Parts: sequence; structure tokens; C-alpha cells
Amino acid sequence: MSTQTITTYAVSGMSCGHCKATLTKVIGELDGVTGVEVDLRAGQVSVSSSTEPDDALIAEVVDEAGYEVTGRA
Repeated sequence: MSTQTITTYAVSGMSCGHCKATLTKVIGELDGVTGVEVDLRAGQVSVSSSTEPDDALIAEVVDEAGYEVTGRA
């Protein structure tokens, strides 16, 4: 039985539905990611994954999308 890991990141620069859709798509395409929840009001993105997430890789795709991971929330 696989265990799901949920990791929440603080992300700056998100403000609208487009931001939410973009981040859900780019993070969701990463290996091992099984779900992405974006909370615009809190400025947080929760990533569900089947393995321990690669913080550097997540930060890289978020940065490439025009946002910034400021750390784990």
C-alpha cells in the first residue's frame, strides 16, 4: 500500500484563477505528484505525492511559471 505525502509550500505572486490553473498544471506534471491544491488567499500550494517531494524541482517549475516558493508552510 502506497503512502501519500502532503507537503505545503508558501508561494508568492499568486492572485487569480489563472495562477491557480498554471501552478496546478506545472506541479501536477512532475513525477510522483498525485494532486495539487492551490489556496490563493493563504498563498499556499499543497502537493500530494507518492514519494517525498523534491523541493528544488518544485521551486524550479514554480519559478519558471512566474511565481516564487518562499519555503515550506
